[in-house]
Amino acid sequence: MAKRKRSSVPESTPIAKTGREVTKKKETTKLKATAKTITETAKTTRRDSSITIQIIAGSYDRVLHGVAATISPPSSSSTTSSDEATPEITFADTFLFNAHTSAIRCLALSPPSAPLPGQSQKVMLASGSTDERINVYNLSAHPPSAKPNPEAELLSSIAKRPIVEDARNRELGTLLHHSSTVTQLVFPTRSKLLSASEDSTIAVTRTRDWSLLSTIKAPVPNVFGRPSGDTAPMGGTPSGVNDFAVHPSMKVMISVSKGERCMRLWNLVTGKKAGVLDFGRDMMQDIGEPRHSSGEGRRVIWGSSKSEGDEFAVGFDRDVLVFGMDSKVRCKVMPDSRTKVHKFAYVQTDAAEEISTLAVGTEDGRIMFFSTATEDLDTEPRADSKTNVPRAKLLAFVGGKEAGVAGRVKDFKILQPENAPGVWYIVTASSDGKLRVWELSAEDIKKPEKSDSDDNLKPAGKLLGTFETQNRITCVEAFIMIPRPEGVEESEEELEDLQDESVSDSDDE
Repeated sequence: MAKRKRSSVPESTPIAKTGREVTKKKETTKLKATAKTITETAKTTRRDSSITIQIIAGSYDRVLHGVAATISPPSSSSTTSSDEATPEITFADTFLFNAHTSAIRCLALSPPSAPLPGQSQKVMLASGSTDERINVYNLSAHPPSAKPNPEAELLSSIAKRPIVEDARNRELGTLLHHSSTVTQLVFPTRSKLLSASEDSTIAVTRTRDWSLLSTIKAPVPNVFGRPSGDTAPMGGTPSGVNDFAVHPSMKVMISVSKGERCMRLWNLVTGKKAGVLDFGRDMMQDIGEPRHSSGEGRRVIWGSSKSEGDEFAVGFDRDVLVFGMDSKVRCKVMPDSRTKVHKFAYVQTDAAEEISTLAVGTEDGRIMFFSTATEDLDTEPRADSKTNVPRAKLLAFVGGKEAGVAGRVKDFKILQPENAPGVWYIVTASSDGKLRVWELSAEDIKKPEKSDSDDNLKPAGKLLGTFETQNRITCVEAFIMIPRPEGVEESEEELEDLQDESVSDSDDE
C-alpha cells in the first residue's frame, strides 16, 4: 500500500491561504495515491499468478484454430527494474477444427456455465461461414489439466510447437437457419444465440435444444445503382444484414444492412420494426463515404457511461459515428479518412466511475482509443465540413508502424482480468496470420495535455508475444480461462458423460 508522507507547514506560510487550496491539494494527492495503489496492486497480482487466455481464430482456410496463451510473472533475471518487467508468454495449440467448407466470417462466445461443486465449467463457441452454416462447439473454460497425456506429449515431440489438447473441446452440431452467408453471431445470454445473414434475416435460437424461436426479417433495399466493389450477382440487388447490436436491456436492437444508408431499430419484445434513421447526405460527405464506399453501415455497437448515458456507434468504411439516445450524432471518431476501419468496441476504463472508451482497429495495424465524453470533444469548426460535428479525442494507440506492425488489424479482443484491476490484455488478429498479445495499463489510457496533438502520441502498451497461425485470419475471439476447481480433474467417466450430454446447463429463458 502506498503511504503518504506528512509534511509540516512552514512557519512563514499564512494560515489564511490554506483553505480551499489545501483541500484541493489533499484531494489531488488522494487521487494520485489511489491510482498508484491500484497500479501497484495490479503489478503485484501479475507477478504472483499466471493467466491463461484461450484464443480462437477463424480463417479463409475454413479452419478454427485454438491457441492457449499463458502469461506468467516476469522472472527475476529478465530485468533489474520491477517497473519495466515484462511478463513472459508461451503459446500452445489446443485444437484445430476443420469447421466449414468455405471461409469463416464470424465467431461468438457464450458466458461460461454456472459453477457447480465438483463439475467443470464450459463455454459455447459458434462459428458462421459463407457456406450458410452455423457450427456450435463446447469448450472447456479451464486451462488444460496438468496431468500428463501420453498422446499429447508424443504429438508435441513431433510438432514444431507445443500441443495441449483438451478432450472437452468438441463439436455439438450444425444449425441450418439461414440460406446465405452468416455475417454476425452474438450470445446476448447463455440461453440465446442471435445470428444474422445475407438472406436479410436475424434468427433467434434457444441453446437448450437449439430450436429456432423466431426470425426477424429485414426488408430488401431498392436498387439505386451498383456500388463499386459489390459482389452481388449481375441483375441482383446487394442485400443482407451486415451487423446488429442488442441493448443490455434485451428489449431493443439496432441493425445495419447492405445497400442502405440508414439503420433500423427493432423491438425485441414484439419482433417488429420500431423505426428507421437515415444517416444524411451531408454527414456521409463529411466522413468521406461517397468517395470510398456506398455509405452503408458496416458495424454497430452499444456503449454507456455514467456521465453520458447510453450511446451507440455505427462504423463505416473509414470512420465511426457516435449517436446519443435521441438518435442525434454526438461526434465522429477518426482523425482522417486515410485508413480503413475494421473493428471497434467499447471498453470500460474505470469501473467505479463507469467511464467507457471506444477502441478502433485500423488498416494500418493500430488499436486506437478515443474518448467520446462531451468535455473531450473537439468542437472547433472545420472549413471542409458542412455539419461541424465534433471529433472524439484520441487518447492513445497500440501497435502501428512504430511498434513494428504494418498489416491490418482484422479483428481484436480486449480482456481485463478480475484479479488485476487497471490491466488489459489485447489480442489482435492480422490477415497475415499473426496473433499478437499486448499488455496495456490504465496509465497508458489517460487524457493527454491540450497542447499535445494526435501526431505527437507514441505507441502505448507492451507486445508480449506473437503467434503465427499460418492461416489467413478473418475473425478472432478470446476469453480468460477460469482456474480449475480443486478436485475437478479429467477422468474417463466425465468424458463418457460428455458424449451423451446436451447443453442442459444453459440458463432458463
